[in-house]
Amino acid sequence: MNKILTFIGLTLISGSLYAQGSPDYGGGLKLNLNQEGDKYIRFILWDQFWVRNTQMNPGSMVGGEATDNSWSLGNRRLRALAYAQISKRYMILAHFGINNQTFINGGGSGTSGTGGYGNGKKPQMFFHDAWNEYAVILPGEAGKFSLSLGAGLHYYMGLSRMTMASTLNFLTVDSPIFSWPLIDNSDQFARQLGMFAKGKYGKFEYRFSLNKPFATDLTPTNVTDPSKAVAVDNNGNPNFSKAGYVEYEFLDSESNLLPFKVGSYLGTKKVFNVGAGFYHQKDGTRTSINSNIEKHDITLVAVDAFADIPLGNAKNKMAVSAYAGYFNYQFGPNYVRNIGIMNIASPDPNFMGEKAIAGAGNQQPTIGTGNIIYAQAGLLLPSQAEKPKIRIQPFAAYTHKSFEAFDKSSSQFDIGANWFIDGHNAKVTTQYSTRPVYTSPTESPSSKGEFIIQFQIYL
Repeated sequence: MNKILTFIGLTLISGSLYAQGSPDYGGGLKLNLNQEGDKYIRFILWDQFWVRNTQMNPGSMVGGEATDNSWSLGNRRLRALAYAQISKRYMILAHFGINNQTFINGGGSGTSGTGGYGNGKKPQMFFHDAWNEYAVILPGEAGKFSLSLGAGLHYYMGLSRMTMASTLNFLTVDSPIFSWPLIDNSDQFARQLGMFAKGKYGKFEYRFSLNKPFATDLTPTNVTDPSKAVAVDNNGNPNFSKAGYVEYEFLDSESNLLPFKVGSYLGTKKVFNVGAGFYHQKDGTRTSINSNIEKHDITLVAVDAFADIPLGNAKNKMAVSAYAGYFNYQFGPNYVRNIGIMNIASPDPNFMGEKAIAGAGNQQPTIGTGNIIYAQAGLLLPSQAEKPKIRIQPFAAYTHKSFEAFDKSSSQFDIGANWFIDGHNAKVTTQYSTRPVYTSPTESPSSKGEFIIQFQIYL
């Protein structure tokens, strides 16, 4: 097969370039632009499809009917990415696709949910990344130091490893979302327009960026008591944001060709990294007190650690994957952002009980001024077969949030397993998750659950 593809200029890359754990898929599809193969275009395609059962927040309805539980189907991600190494120093990248398409929402613009557009049909395809970069100092040219500079719509957003996570090889079914703290407000799906510098110095890897956030314009609610002020996203003509992340690689070195951080190597590398990062934008949010507008800086910091350690011998190999992080978010007083992934519900106007503060469906207080502690761990189980049909990786995650807007903190967990048919390239993930449900800012939250089956395929 490889010989046939190479004859027409298309090569199926062998090896495990991004440690996806598949001996068959390797690194994907590559179109060579010269005989040496150092000038090329690489293509990556993937889809993540969800089957989900959700316990709804109180006061929810779906399709005009009140409900406390609902099944749904949806495309969590459907993407295509291509990058071209024009020379050994110059690279360009484009990444586009759709997200969050369900049977009832996520569709394109239109006036009808029956014929033509509307509801879940014909979702908008958009660019997630579009940048070019130039390697000023290649690895080995200046000893331990390397440096690349780039510009465009990019993912080098600093703060944490999870902030720049690859969506192709999560340990759990998805991101915890709070690690993308600006998601689709002052960024475009975790990206901003700007310039970045990246590279390594020995065991250190660094990423820094200077960006122009997207404009936000929410109107703050006016209050007379300063303690009741609630910051909202309103940055007017935005000030530049500054972001950075530095980590130390104690064991194997990771690739930094692309920004996407691996979530689980499946025993193909021996990694232990410790990192720290930040994001800062002056006057990113606003409050209104006695009709006087006050501006507040957005200052976000995080420290984290990641480990992926193979265990056992080659025939019976296991692997431990783990991540832990501490996040301190300052968006201004009492800032809270409620998010529900692929939320299919709407508020029930006839509901007479206590409604969830976050809103209907599966919405929860995801991001806010305060502190977040997050940890996840998984174990790739051994297999006796040389090339097993399925490998299993049970995992669990825990999140603790303490937001200024609530008197009581919240805790939630995820538990599940990856069922690898061919590494991360073809896998099924099952996961049960809880989320906090606040009906009062002064009382402890209750809890609701959600069960997800994800089918992932990518090349």
